[in-house]
Amino acid sequence: MSDHPTSASSPYAQLDWDAQGQPRSQLFADVYFATDGGLAETRHVFLEQNALAQRFAELPAGGQLVIGETGFGTGLNFLCAWQLFEQTAPGDCRLHFVSAEKYPLTRSDLQRALALWPELARYSEQLLAQYLAVHPGFQRFTLSSGRVSLTLLIGDVLEQLPQLDAPIDAWFLDGFAPQRNPQMWCPELFAELARLSHPGTTLSTFCSAGDVRRALNAAGFKMQRVPGSGRKWEVLKGQFIGQTTPAVKPWFARPSFNPAARQALVIGAGLAGCSSAASLAARGWQVTLLERHGALAQEASGNPQGVLYLKLSAHGTALSRLILSGFGYTRRLLEQLHNNDWAACGVLQLALNEKELAHQTQLAAAFPADLLQPLSQPQAESRAGIALPAGGLFYPDGGWVHPPALCQLLAKHPQIRLLTHSDVLELERHPDGWQACSQGQLLASAPVVVLAGATDIRNFAQAAGLPLKRIRGQITRLPQTAASAALRTVVCAEGYIAPAHAGEHCLGASFDMHSQELATTAAEHRSNLRLLEEISSDLSARLQAAQLDPSQLQGRAAFRCTSPDYLPIVGPLADASAFLRQYAKLGKNANWRTDLPCPWLDGLYVNSGHGSRGLISAPLSGELLAAWLNNEPLPLPRAVAEACHPNRFALRNLIRGK
Repeated sequence: MSDHPTSASSPYAQLDWDAQGQPRSQLFADVYFATDGGLAETRHVFLEQNALAQRFAELPAGGQLVIGETGFGTGLNFLCAWQLFEQTAPGDCRLHFVSAEKYPLTRSDLQRALALWPELARYSEQLLAQYLAVHPGFQRFTLSSGRVSLTLLIGDVLEQLPQLDAPIDAWFLDGFAPQRNPQMWCPELFAELARLSHPGTTLSTFCSAGDVRRALNAAGFKMQRVPGSGRKWEVLKGQFIGQTTPAVKPWFARPSFNPAARQALVIGAGLAGCSSAASLAARGWQVTLLERHGALAQEASGNPQGVLYLKLSAHGTALSRLILSGFGYTRRLLEQLHNNDWAACGVLQLALNEKELAHQTQLAAAFPADLLQPLSQPQAESRAGIALPAGGLFYPDGGWVHPPALCQLLAKHPQIRLLTHSDVLELERHPDGWQACSQGQLLASAPVVVLAGATDIRNFAQAAGLPLKRIRGQITRLPQTAASAALRTVVCAEGYIAPAHAGEHCLGASFDMHSQELATTAAEHRSNLRLLEEISSDLSARLQAAQLDPSQLQGRAAFRCTSPDYLPIVGPLADASAFLRQYAKLGKNANWRTDLPCPWLDGLYVNSGHGSRGLISAPLSGELLAAWLNNEPLPLPRAVAEACHPNRFALRNLIRGK
């Protein structure tokens, strides 16, 4: 994450540094931690009062503990909890840490603050290495080789927590003191803490004020004052004894199915399948990855270059929020790739007409400058290194990636077994789990199956009703020239072109709703060359495009897989006919409430429909599936997860009387 310039409207924390090099918030005129004994205070107030050493040590095999926090600040509480977890928890257990923060630190400020604690360097270095693309909304970090997950909720805590779906085991109620930040210490916040808690959830806070204690008691926590640490005479600790709120949307509820063995089949080894397999393997699952071709990434995920392209809305749509969260997750994931397989060169989206310019103006007003920056034509040309017909929006954290390399990275986990030439034709449920067969021959079996084979998942009866469609796209490979090497960033209009990879530029892509052929055509190469001319006649000349014979050009065609609302389809599958019978009353009353459980197909999940945004949405969707399967905090706002849920189509059809 690039540091945002200091300004009154900056979304990042504005800090002063005292003579001892310790940070202080300008906005709240308060310190981030005790100026003397900050580590001791964190350990006493948050780790000891929540009995974390004992609880970590007593976790069962493959168990997990979820900590929620209000006020991430410098991350000191998180790092201390992580350190204690590694010191005391069994080796196969996992830690989830969810923290809300309205004003995150810039990377340079975070690095400076954490340098004060050299004994935490092993942990802070891992966090800093992943502290990229920290944009508004839910941001998921995977640390300690997948053993630790951090989910930052970037924004106002009273806006972010209501979107959270997470079973919290322990709360760190932190943040600036009530007299400095009274809006946070309020009954509305405490009600959200209660909603996410269960009987036995603990809570601790440095604040011992009577009104805070009474408000927490009223929310369902039994609080008590206990001796503090350092200058804190007393602190509060307590336990949730209230009632949890039952789910009101059973068609989006978490399935109760809990397999005895953590074994899964993933059908399809493209980006969605490899992401699903990687997220499950990181949680200790034994995964069999089935691919009908001779290697992974042979279809849409096999293009030589893919673009981290953010098509956002200024209105906070589910798709826009998914893109923001998914972009950050993928961008952090790419840090593990070799440099020749990706480039953080930025992405420039040209504004070639008044409509696009108006849209970009809205986006520039809605999002911070480290995510997107409006550039004039001269600025855009300077950034791109070539002449351009217009300015546009520049996404500095964007770039291109070689998708097969990303699939290889995701699938190389030792708990993933790749079976190629395994074309699953039948999927049958048996008492001991699902069986994947091909012409009567058993290929593999497991209690859990993830369907990740794009539109081909409709060949299975259980997913036949999902409204997936194929859209053909063809890319053109153009040999790099000495003059085209000047291109320094991805440039997009109706199509895109990227800086060269392995001596070639990737240009594309066509958009054909009707053709089902995979052979490349001269007509679509010709169409792509017209897209290039629209992007930059200068670059077209540098590539000598006018002299190229489209019938002799090299390229690649594949099918995008998309849904009617352009959101991916990710989550557990229900029995379609039983679903319609169970909730038939919705056809007469859309507001009908019921607690009838959804008729799930136990252990059957889907990850598909990513369209042209798979690089951004598929990896985080793997995390979403793993969260469904492991009863973890969802890495996306609950409303976004519901918007991506497979049941949304059956639900809409019922309500509309279809």
